[in-house]
Formats: sequence, C-alpha cells, structure tokens
Amino acid sequence: MGFETTQLGDDVDAIAPDGSEIRLLGARPGGTFAHCTLPPGATSLAVRHRTVEEIWYVLSGEGEVWRARDGQEEVTRVAAGTALTIPLGTHFQFRTTGDEALRFVLSTMPTWPGEDEAVRVDDHWPVKS
Repeated sequence: MGFETTQLGDDVDAIAPDGSEIRLLGARPGGTFAHCTLPPGATSLAVRHRTVEEIWYVLSGEGEVWRARDGQEEVTRVAAGTALTIPLGTHFQFRTTGDEALRFVLSTMPTWPGEDEAVRVDDHWPVKS
C-alpha cells in the first residue's frame, strides 16, 4: 500500500449509521481516520459497534456524548480540544448543544467493516424526526 494524502472537502462520503456526516481522511489495514459533522440542534441515533472501537477528538462546536457499558454510564460535555474513547461494545449517542455544528475527527480500529457494524440501541435522548 502506497502513500495516501487527502484534503478535507465539502462532499460527504457517507452518512454514519448514527446519522452524522462522514468524510473519509485515510485508511490503513489497522484502522480508519475520518471527519464527522453533526449539524446544530441535531441528535444522533444511539448505537453500539460490533467489532470496532474509536477515539474522537473534537475540533469545533459544543455537544454532549452519552456512553454506557458494563454498568457504567456517563454524559460528557465536549468542545474543541476534548478527546474521548468509544470502547468496543459501548452504547453511545451524541448531540450538539451550541449554535454551530459539532465537528470531530475519529480513528476507528480496526478498519470500519461496513454498514452492518453499528447496531441500533435504545436512545438516551429523544431524536427529532
């Protein structure tokens, strides 16, 4: 596999199973790197992953992330500079709380396997239709 260079663009590469916009930034055999956007006033769908875990780093916007796993549950306020993990099997949901979109980069390990990876779970927050 050769060198890879990507420029973040306006076009959305995919809509994540949770409803957020994904722009792919790179992939290697051990993982995927992407940019994620959740518009102002939006709440994602709650999901859990079957085989991958993630690390997120917030670039801009403000929001909250709900995570629950093995009897532990918390809501974390996030803003530019916040990093967090989504361990394997964690139920999670996120939402914007400010006037601008929540934007973050994320690393998925191992590489994102496809549409069947995310499993829908009960929402922590109601999702607007």
